[in-house]
Amino acid sequence: MAVAAHPDADAVAPAQDPHPVDVRPPLRRLVPLSLQHLLVAYAGMATMPLLVGTALHLPEERIRILISANLLVSGLATLLQTLGVKGFVGARLPLVMGSTFTAITPAILIGQEHGLAAVFGATIVSGLVTVAVAPWFGRCLHLFPPLVTGTVIAVIGFSLVPSAAGLVSGGKGGGRGLALAAVTVALVVLVERLAPPAVARFSVLVAMAAGTVLAVPMGLFDGSGVTEADAATVPDPTAFGAPTFVVPAIVAMLVVQLVNMVESVGDTLAVGQIVERGDDAPTVVRALRADGAATVVSGALASFPIVTFGQSVGLVSVTRVRSRHVVALSGALMVVLAFVPVLGAAVAAVPGPVLGGVSLVMFGTVGAVGLRILARADLSDSRNLLTVALAFGLGMIPVGAPDFYAPLPSYARTVLDSGIAVTGIVAFLLNLLFHHTPSVSLPLRLRVRKEAAR
Repeated sequence: MAVAAHPDADAVAPAQDPHPVDVRPPLRRLVPLSLQHLLVAYAGMATMPLLVGTALHLPEERIRILISANLLVSGLATLLQTLGVKGFVGARLPLVMGSTFTAITPAILIGQEHGLAAVFGATIVSGLVTVAVAPWFGRCLHLFPPLVTGTVIAVIGFSLVPSAAGLVSGGKGGGRGLALAAVTVALVVLVERLAPPAVARFSVLVAMAAGTVLAVPMGLFDGSGVTEADAATVPDPTAFGAPTFVVPAIVAMLVVQLVNMVESVGDTLAVGQIVERGDDAPTVVRALRADGAATVVSGALASFPIVTFGQSVGLVSVTRVRSRHVVALSGALMVVLAFVPVLGAAVAAVPGPVLGGVSLVMFGTVGAVGLRILARADLSDSRNLLTVALAFGLGMIPVGAPDFYAPLPSYARTVLDSGIAVTGIVAFLLNLLFHHTPSVSLPLRLRVRKEAAR
C-alpha cells in the first residue's frame, strides 16, 4: 500500500536572511553612507603624503602625485578588503584602508638619506613579508586577547585626538574655528539623539554638511583649491624612479609593518565584534593578506604602507551601518578621486574645524570601543592592571611629549616615536610574560640551587 506523502514533504525551507554585513542598501542610502566614510578618511589619506613630501622639500606637483597615488592605492585596498576573495584574501568587513601615520617618521628619515625610491622598495618588501607571515599571526591570535587588543585600540583612538585638535586650530579661524568645531560636534550629538534611526545613520554627514554651510558666513570656507585643481590626471608611479632596495630602509619599514599588523589585528577584531561577524583567526589572516598585498601594490605605485583605518571602527560604531558594500563604494570613490583631482579638492574644501570636530567624535569613539573590549579582560588581576597601566603610560609619552626620544638614534625612534607601536609591544610582551611563561616561585629556585650545590 502506498504511503501518502506528507503535505510538507516537498516544501522548500525558507531562505535565511543575509547577514547585515552582506546586505547592499538601496542606492539612495548607499551613496550618502559611502560619502560619510570617504569624507572622514580623506584627511588621513592626504596627510601622510603631504607631510612626507613637505619634509623632503618636494615641489607641489610631486606632492600632488603622491596624494593621487595614495588615494588610488587606498581605494583599491578598500575594495580588496571589503569584497575580497572568499576564503583567501580580504576580511569582507566594513574596513576602510589607507596609509598609516606610523610610517611618517621612518619614510622621512629614509627619504632624506636614500631617496623616496628606497621608501617604496622597502614598502614592497614589507608587504611581501606581511603576506608570508599572515598565517602565523592567525595561529598566534590567542596571544592577542582583549587585554592586548583593547589596550591597543584604545590608544589608537586617544592618541589620534591631538591630530583632530590640530585640524581645528591649524587654520586662521581662532575662536571662530573653535566655535565651528563645537557646533559640529553638537550637531552629531543632536542628530544622533533627536533624529529618527533612518536619519541618525547619517549624523556625521549631516554635521559635516551643516558645518560647511555655517563656515561660509564665518569666513572659514576656502574653495579656491577647487578652481585651481586639474579636471583630470593620471597617477604617475615612475615620477620618482624605479623602487630601490636598501637594507637599512627595509629593516626600518619591517618594524613599522609589524606595528601595522598588530594595529590591523586590533581593528579587524574590533569591527568584527561590532558587526557580530569575523572576529576570528581566519578573518584576521585574510585581512592581513589584503594588507600585505595592498602594501606591495602601494610601493609599486609610489605610495606608502597600507593599514586598516581606525576611523572605520568609530564610524561603524556610531552609525551602526554594518554593510561592507557601503565601504566598498567609498573605495571605488577614492579611485575616482585619484584620477579627478578637482573632486578631491572639493572633498578637501571641508573646513578644518568641521573635519576636526567630526574626527574628535570618531577618534574618541575608537578609544571607547577599545575600552569596551578591554572591559572583557579581568582587571581585578593585578598583572593585567599593570599591563594596561604600563602600555597606556608608555604609549602616551610620544603623544604628550613628541621630542621625548629625540636624543636616541633614528632606528630606535622609528619605534618609540609611535605611541601605538610602544603600546602594542608593551602590552604583547607583558601579556606573554604574565600569562604564557612558566611560573616558578623563588623558594623553589632556591631549593633547586641548594640541591645542585650538594
